[in-house]
Amino acid sequence: MGKKTPLYLSHLAANAKMVDFAGWDMPLHYGSQVQEHHYVRRDAGMFDVSHMTIVDVKGQDVIAYLHYLLANNIDKLIPGKAFYTCMLNNQGGVVDDLIVYKIADDFYRLVVNSATRDKDLNWLNEHAKKYTIMLEERTDLAILAIQGCKVKNKITAIFNPEDLRSILALKPFHFVTIDSFFIARTGYTGEDGFEIIVPAKAVSALWERLITAQIHPCGLGARDTLRLEAGLNLYGTDMDEKVTPLESNLGWTVAWEPKERHFIGRQALEKQQQQGVTCSLVGLILRESGVLRNHQKVKIEGGGEGEITSGSFSPTLNKGIALARVPITIGTECQVEIRGKQHTAQVIKPPFVRQGQINEMIID
Repeated sequence: MGKKTPLYLSHLAANAKMVDFAGWDMPLHYGSQVQEHHYVRRDAGMFDVSHMTIVDVKGQDVIAYLHYLLANNIDKLIPGKAFYTCMLNNQGGVVDDLIVYKIADDFYRLVVNSATRDKDLNWLNEHAKKYTIMLEERTDLAILAIQGCKVKNKITAIFNPEDLRSILALKPFHFVTIDSFFIARTGYTGEDGFEIIVPAKAVSALWERLITAQIHPCGLGARDTLRLEAGLNLYGTDMDEKVTPLESNLGWTVAWEPKERHFIGRQALEKQQQQGVTCSLVGLILRESGVLRNHQKVKIEGGGEGEITSGSFSPTLNKGIALARVPITIGTECQVEIRGKQHTAQVIKPPFVRQGQINEMIID
C-alpha cells in the first residue's frame, strides 16, 4: 500500500487506473492517456500533483541561505513572483529541480519532487545548520494543476468576479493568494494554466467544482507526454546528480551575476565552462513509424554516441520523440538503435510543442 493524496477516493470514483509512483498511489489515466493529452492541448485538463513536496522557508537568514543553496538568484524575485531553478552538489550535479515562490522578504515556498523528498529534506536541513531559518514541510496542503488553452474561460464558473480579475491578471511565474488558495500561473505541460495549492481538506470540493466546469481529470501518463512535447526535463531521467545544468539544457537557470555570490556547485560549473561543455540535451523526432524509448543508443556522424534520456510517442505530432544527451558535435540528423536496427531521427532544439504551436524546425 502506497501513500495516498487527499483525492485518492475521487480518483477511484472516476475509474482511474492507479499505479505506484515514488511510493504514492497515483492515477496513470482515467480511461485514455491519449485523450487526456489532447484535452490539455485542445481544451482543459487537471492533474492531482499533491504528491509533490512543499517546504516553507522563513527566518532572518533566509536570503543568505537561498543565495547559497540555489543556482538561480533569488534577488530576481519580488513578493508574488516565482522562478524555476536547481539545487546542485559540489560537483555541479543536479540534486533536484524546483520552483521557488517569494511570499515575503523573509518567507519563501519551495516545491520539490516527490521521488526525491527524503534526499531533498536532508539536503535542505543539512545546509540550514549555519543559518537562522525555519524549514516546514507542508503536508497539510494539496496541489491541483489545471492546464490547457481553455482553462481561463472555464474557471469563470469557479471564482467570483473580483478574485477572477486577480487570477487572470497573473503573468507567467507569478502568484496570488486568495483566502486559503495559493494560485500560481505555472505548470508542467507547455500549455497555459495554473497550479493551485489549497488546504488538503478543501481539495476534494475544488476538484468537484472543476469537473462541473468541464475541466477533465488527467493522469500521470498524459502529464509525461505533455512535458516531453514541451521539452521539459524530468528529474532522475533527463538529469541527476551526475550531470550539470550545462549538460541538461538548463544553463538558463544558473545566475552567474553577481560574481561574488557563492552557491553550491558554482566552482565546478565555472571549471566546466572554461574547459568546454562536451555534451548537450537535444530533441529527436523519428523520421519513420516507431516509438523512441529511454536508454536507446544514439549514433552521430563521425562516430560519437549518446543516449535517449526520455522517449515516447507524441500524440500531437503522431511521431516518436525524445530528449537525448549527445556530443555537442551532433548535426541535424542522427541514428537511433531500435531492436538492433538503425533508424533516422531529426535533431532539433526543444520544445517540440508549446502553447499549441509546433516547433517550426520539425520536418513533416
